[in-house]
Amino acid sequence: MLEQIISKIKPEMEKAIERLKEEIGKLRTGRANPAMVENLQVDYYGAKSPLKQVASITIPEPRLIVIAPWSKDNLVDIEKAINEAGLGLNPTNDGQVIRIAIPQLNEERRADLVRVLGKYAEVARVSIRQAREETWDEIQDLVKSGKLGEDDKFKGKDQLQKLVDEYNGKIEEVRKRKEKEIMEI
Repeated sequence: MLEQIISKIKPEMEKAIERLKEEIGKLRTGRANPAMVENLQVDYYGAKSPLKQVASITIPEPRLIVIAPWSKDNLVDIEKAINEAGLGLNPTNDGQVIRIAIPQLNEERRADLVRVLGKYAEVARVSIRQAREETWDEIQDLVKSGKLGEDDKFKGKDQLQKLVDEYNGKIEEVRKRKEKEIMEI
């Protein structure tokens, strides 16, 4: 029973890691990355769709994103979505594809990005702590109702903390990898 309760929070913790990866993928590092634009919502024949569903996104050079829409009619809509996203990117429309040159980052901007990265990591840690607290409350309720013993309660607390430490380690690993990418010149 205890293992079932603890295994229930693993998907929640995995989601926290995935959200972190998704958020930091949008951070501009001076290097082109499709994640920066692939989920931008584009007006596609009257409906909002992610950019990756209406165009192919390629990285032919380290500082260049090329977006080739399935239909040339959507070039203006894609360009508009990129401009409105507030990413600080300047798309260039040549009538066939959209090119986005990624400018070099200065030291001040790198430090700002590292701070933002830290905030994203903390949001993920809070999410994991929240999942731990909910599970711990559930374990304590089972002890109060007599369905679990005191020994199981402390065993569950140890297992829960081990799981939290494991996922906090994963968060730190993702954060360090991205920080290294940001600080790389």
